[in-house]
Amino acid sequence: MRPGKMAPAGGCGVVRGLWVPLAVLALARAALAFTEQYPALSLLKQELHGQHQGPVGGCTSAGEWAEQYSAECDSSFLHFHESDCDIGGSSSCESVVSLNTEKILSQAKLLAEQKRFPFATDNDNTNEELAIAYVLIGNGLYDEAIRHFSTMLQEEPELVSAIYGRGIAYGKKGLHDMKNAELALFELSRVISLEPDHPEVFEQRAEILSPLGRISEALSDLTKAIQLQPSARLYRHRGTLYFISEDYATAHEDFQHSLELNKNQPIAMLYKGLTFFHRGLLKEAIESFKEALKQKADFIDAYKSLGQAYRELGNFDAATENFQKALLLNQNHVQTLQLKGMMLYHHGSLDEALKNFKRCLQLEPYNEVCQYMKGLSHVAMGQFYEGIKAQTKVMLNDPLPGQKASPEYLKVKYLREYSRYLHAHLDTPLTEYNIDIDLPGNFKDHWAKNLPFLVENYEEQPGLQPHIKDVLFQNFESYKPDVQELVCVADHLGSMMQYETPGFLPNKRIHRAMGLATLEVMQAVQRTWANSKVRMNGKTRLMQWRDMFDIAVKWRRIADPDQPVLWLDQMPARSLSRGFNNHINLIRGQVINMRYLEYFEKILHFIKDRILVYHGANNPKGLLEVREALEKVHKVEDLLPIMKFNSKTRDGFTVNTKVPSLKDQGKEYDGFTITITGDKVGNILFSVETQTTEERTQLYHAEIDALYKDLTAKGKVLILSAEMGEVDAVCNLILSLVYYFYNLMPLSRGSSVIAYSVIMGALMASGKEISGKIPKGKASIQYTLVDFEAMTAPGSEAFSKIARSWMNLKSISPSYKSLPSVSETFPTLRMMIEVLNTDASHCLKKSIVVV
Repeated sequence: MRPGKMAPAGGCGVVRGLWVPLAVLALARAALAFTEQYPALSLLKQELHGQHQGPVGGCTSAGEWAEQYSAECDSSFLHFHESDCDIGGSSSCESVVSLNTEKILSQAKLLAEQKRFPFATDNDNTNEELAIAYVLIGNGLYDEAIRHFSTMLQEEPELVSAIYGRGIAYGKKGLHDMKNAELALFELSRVISLEPDHPEVFEQRAEILSPLGRISEALSDLTKAIQLQPSARLYRHRGTLYFISEDYATAHEDFQHSLELNKNQPIAMLYKGLTFFHRGLLKEAIESFKEALKQKADFIDAYKSLGQAYRELGNFDAATENFQKALLLNQNHVQTLQLKGMMLYHHGSLDEALKNFKRCLQLEPYNEVCQYMKGLSHVAMGQFYEGIKAQTKVMLNDPLPGQKASPEYLKVKYLREYSRYLHAHLDTPLTEYNIDIDLPGNFKDHWAKNLPFLVENYEEQPGLQPHIKDVLFQNFESYKPDVQELVCVADHLGSMMQYETPGFLPNKRIHRAMGLATLEVMQAVQRTWANSKVRMNGKTRLMQWRDMFDIAVKWRRIADPDQPVLWLDQMPARSLSRGFNNHINLIRGQVINMRYLEYFEKILHFIKDRILVYHGANNPKGLLEVREALEKVHKVEDLLPIMKFNSKTRDGFTVNTKVPSLKDQGKEYDGFTITITGDKVGNILFSVETQTTEERTQLYHAEIDALYKDLTAKGKVLILSAEMGEVDAVCNLILSLVYYFYNLMPLSRGSSVIAYSVIMGALMASGKEISGKIPKGKASIQYTLVDFEAMTAPGSEAFSKIARSWMNLKSISPSYKSLPSVSETFPTLRMMIEVLNTDASHCLKKSIVVV
């Protein structure tokens, strides 16, 4: 749109101009709210910024979103564009003014004749003077406009249009200067006091308040504007502010109202989808994103959001398709390249991920996420020189004073130190060193807790040693046929561990690593039951239960070096004395963790039972009232009113699960803690956590020690007899042992898949193989997450019964014995990385069946 084209008072041009940073801010806050589960969505803020790099026009602008505003506004109020010119600051600026004087006066005359500016008067001469100042604003000459308005106000102090225009000019000068912001607010407040019934002024003031973080005041102004004159635009803007405030339910209502008034709004439809997304309602989000694409077929943001929603559902193919569609519209779309790269990394396709990160950095050299992920991808593939070079670049991006450090900046020094350690041990036999012992305690503690790198007296790992070369790519065909078979079998076994439920993306690299872990556990347990010793941590001895889990820990660590997989009991004593928490938010505010949705009802029943027990002991007179209230509780949010029945639980309560002992009948251990708190508007925190203290760890270790001792004894008998009764006893002991492992949660990351690979490997050692996949949570079987099954089961026997109901155990084929030894085939870190890197896609073509 050309400079100087105007609209009636309250037109959309000013609104559009200042709502650009608001939209950016909205997505920034949304990303912060969902960092734990969906960090990639923070990229949406960058995308909106990219869409509005050109001049900001009004409703009839030829810009990207023009059609969505056309039904709401005939033409723009002011076409604002940024000017590098500072009046009075240079001769070049003066020439700009002189060259445009005739044009400015011409535009002003037309504007005055049509009265197409806010609060026009009945005096033609006054209108012409006002119009000149508004045209100056439209041409980016804000200081000159302010002086012009000020001159008029000296003669007529309550000239509303001049007060309003001066407020706009202060706002356009830049809200980064607090003086401008305060002056803009002062002027707009004066207008409201003089003309309290104009919604556009309340809206304008809200647009100044919101970037300043004064969200509640901005919401109040927008609500007043809606009361005066509802519009699709006002509902959309207020919905955006509620979105910033993480009130996704209310934001959804506003976006819905906006769409009812004007259905042709792809951005509003996108935001509606995002309100679903952030509440864990992925299918509804997908429908909204698709609807946005019906309204605007080339809507890159919608394709990108759709791809991310499918990625969170675990649908890799659909996510890839939509990311690709976004890139077909713009092959240089940095945010989509970043999101797609991250998805590929977490799918185990590191080569493809690296291509996206490199392209991202060509377009945006200082993109921290792409730089970090590039370094991580190189290190995961054993390319340490390139990896550490990329990591160092991230480290150089020190936050400015007062600026919050990015997640990548917080993590990168840990990754660089760990990368150096791994490189130094590339060719050292895995049996001769131990990461948990070698890495300093405070380093591990800070890394696991994702704390800033402030480790006292830390001595850096040695730099890269030139004689240790990077890992080279190994062709699958270069492996011997029996090793190829070993890898194909591992891929199949690893795929059996995949959770087919929302929130879990299949990762073929993890599949292979944990499949190889399963086979190595099987072989190690068989040797133990045959009285053979193992070589662990530089010592030759009989295998203990921790050694069995350490096999799986070893593979899980190297599959993804980004995650610190560490034994918590090896942390510094000070950390253990305080308790090391494994914390999972199930609901935070209105953000729902979709991974655990199917367990909400089961946990809710447990909580209701515990509430009755509590009130029976502490509030017997009110027990009947509590019982009646609990009968009306059907979801977690319904528990908030129950808190009011007792002063001690008014602000929230915690409930502890108990784990019965097999070793000491009648004794119970602390399981996990369920916490529920709520605020006045109904937002809740619903979380579970396990607190790993030294005392709790010793109790669980004693239980696991006893079970492992019994398992080893029965395993040795089984090797000789193979009677059905012995096999069943061994299976139950394996599941019981892992039941306590799950409830202990002794690792900083990865406990679930590590424990399941041990289950599979130990069962295979007993002659049984799991042929059933972990259920999807449909039909008659509700539960899908093995770790939560163990944590919510009333005891080890109940867990064993549930697990065996879908494991579909069958006798193992004797041909497993012909597979080569995993530990001897891949004795070093280099060889482990080589086999994880190799492309074994032809295993699928062979339709491999587990031998």
